[in-house]
Amino acid sequence: MEDAHRVLKNIWDFPSFRLSQEEVIKRLIVDNENALVLYPTGGGKSLTYQVPALCLPGLTVVISPLIALMKDQVDALVDRGVKAANLDSTLGAERAAWVKQEVVSGRLKLLYVAPERLNNEGFIAMMSHVKISLLAIDESHCISQWGASFRPEYLKIARFAEEMDVERVLCLTATATPNVAEDICKSFFIDTRKGVFRTPVYRSNLALKVQVANTLDQKLDTLIPFLKSRTGPAIIYVTLQKHTEEVAGHLRPHGMKPMVYHAGLNGDERARVQQQFMDSDNGIVCATIAFGMGIDKANIRQVVHLFMPKTLENYCQEVGRAGRDGLPSTCLMFLSAPDIPILEGFCRGDTCSKRSLHLWLQEVALKTPDRDGTLSFNNYQQSKEYDIRPTILGLSYAQLELEYNYIRAVTPLYSQYDISSRTADGWQKVMGDKSEAAKIIKMYWKPRGSTYQIDVVVVAQQSGQDRGDLARKISDWELSGWANVKASQVRARYKILNPLPMEKEEIANIAEMMYNRMLDKEEEAIVKLRQVINFATNNECMAQCLASYFGDEAAIPTGLCGSCSFCQTGKGITFEPGITTLPDPIRIKAILNACPERDDPRLLARMAFGVTSPRLTAGKWSTSHPLFGSMVEVDFNALVEAFDKECARAGYANAEPTPTNNKRPASQSASYGACSRSSGGRGGTTKRARRS
Repeated sequence: MEDAHRVLKNIWDFPSFRLSQEEVIKRLIVDNENALVLYPTGGGKSLTYQVPALCLPGLTVVISPLIALMKDQVDALVDRGVKAANLDSTLGAERAAWVKQEVVSGRLKLLYVAPERLNNEGFIAMMSHVKISLLAIDESHCISQWGASFRPEYLKIARFAEEMDVERVLCLTATATPNVAEDICKSFFIDTRKGVFRTPVYRSNLALKVQVANTLDQKLDTLIPFLKSRTGPAIIYVTLQKHTEEVAGHLRPHGMKPMVYHAGLNGDERARVQQQFMDSDNGIVCATIAFGMGIDKANIRQVVHLFMPKTLENYCQEVGRAGRDGLPSTCLMFLSAPDIPILEGFCRGDTCSKRSLHLWLQEVALKTPDRDGTLSFNNYQQSKEYDIRPTILGLSYAQLELEYNYIRAVTPLYSQYDISSRTADGWQKVMGDKSEAAKIIKMYWKPRGSTYQIDVVVVAQQSGQDRGDLARKISDWELSGWANVKASQVRARYKILNPLPMEKEEIANIAEMMYNRMLDKEEEAIVKLRQVINFATNNECMAQCLASYFGDEAAIPTGLCGSCSFCQTGKGITFEPGITTLPDPIRIKAILNACPERDDPRLLARMAFGVTSPRLTAGKWSTSHPLFGSMVEVDFNALVEAFDKECARAGYANAEPTPTNNKRPASQSASYGACSRSSGGRGGTTKRARRS
């Protein structure tokens, strides 16, 4: 710990640690044990792995889902003289090769990668030659398959820790309910009594406010004077990209100069807006939830949810960006009955058609294994062919692995490699390589300007050479510094654990069960949406309610924060979600005229509602089409039902069954408590990790 204090002072010029940072670091570098850190946004999570990284002898690998956040942290560390780098798809071949050389040589102390990097065969090969003293996993709540933000690629992290014999693991997150935290601990063998470090979600300087408004004009009547009273920067969160420009346009005539930020902007513009906001003393940004991750600005005074967030996890993370300097700040959320169908539609819009799921499962089950006994698929192609969103396709594969135990994801492969000279001497060694794999590669590669391109899957089939041998040879050239290599055309790969279903009836039954699980996930998303409404309207202190949801019932000794809407008025907000709009036959006909497809009512419903999909994009019926999103105010299930009737008339009888396991229409759902400990998790039981 003397080293830790010296690093803290010499590198960061901090006199001491805060919160439980010192206890976390002691558990890692003195006790040599794994840990979970549950700190709110801005609570100082990064120091709990950056300081140990400079005290431990080997490499610290940091897994983070956001490239922009990785770059910001790496730049800040390099400015302090720390040997840190990120390895991601935005790097040029020369820079990527330099980073890999720094890793292999042992000179690098911190390496930041996205979870998808664990799919890279070359990366896995490189890591097998490196001592990983610490694996830090940011946003680790994504590991929990029952969490609100589950990401399938996070499942591979526990296996990576085991296979690479990682010495210790640190999981970090700001938004984990008790069930999700338990899932994380099970995945990485973290002692729930000694290895979990949390700080209260409750922050006394944040005033949580809620107001009801039925129209955008009513919202603006409150928002404009609210913004004019601000004493620092403000973030206004909206649901759709088009809302950012719309709201900004309403604010400009009132002497305000709001910035606009959403995922549809190009990278340079997003970076410019983010930097402009960071540099501002009282800037305003109208943004989707794409804005804010990695924003470390202490004096944000207002966070506004002009449209209700979909989960309390999202809400907690977004309001956590306000008042990090400890000064009073206000977080205002609007409840609006017309917004509810839009949010419910997004909850339901991910589910693919049962027919698409059945056809996808049929391909997986009946595919002939590759020479190494594994199954490999181009998920990008499958997503387009079956109109299943990439995230949902990943979840479906995860379900086959976790719930049915048919397959296990193994290291995906890249079929295409671009190989180019790094140095003259190195390239001479490549050309002089007489190994069998090298001969085959040079026999089949094709010149593409200054590079050579080869598809190792095709070449393996044509030459009889093992694909893995070809890929390893190319990786060896890169790691030796002889060549620059860029891999592409990823194919997911799965080891067969148990025989996959072969009979049509069995495949249909599994597809039915998987489809019903999708409908269950829809209902779970609706439950979380209802929890936000109840949080905002309950007869209870909002700050106490939020803390209780995250398992911290004793955060406020009196149970009253004194500054939220409830504490200020003594009663909860009155709000009626309203009656959902029914489909208009004329507008239904307009969608049918625009899109000729009749085999998938959900495809038509998505177009009408404004939820894009791979097939809609390919058919040019997505965001560029004037009718896309023209029925956004209509209940999504009502749209599916209406289009199902039209598809049946076209000869696709029962193209989309009416959901039977959704207990009640969303607009009539019973109240779901948001203030008790979250019961949305089911606990992970299949993930693995090892601590040496």
